[in-house]
Amino acid sequence: MGHKFSLVLSREITDEESAVLREGFEGAVFSTDALPTDAEVAVTRIDFDDEVSPSLAEAIESALESVRTVPDLTVPGLSVPAVPQAPAEEQADEEA
Repeated sequence: MGHKFSLVLSREITDEESAVLREGFEGAVFSTDALPTDAEVAVTRIDFDDEVSPSLAEAIESALESVRTVPDLTVPGLSVPAVPQAPAEEQADEEA
């Protein structure tokens, strides 16, 4: 299981920008969405399932760094689904 999260970009991206971002986002799914604070503003949403990064934090940082390579593009939204916690017994076994 990879590290799952989504970025909502500040605007819709162009085909050229999409090509640049897809290079760094293997397996990411790009879609059109609405800005969370203004449903009338169309934006691009990128859903990730990162199987490569050693941690969720590193996966998110890598994605943010790639977005920063595109001029005038920011990330006003990040969502990370809840991950079920293993029962206490399993956690103790893993720590041992």
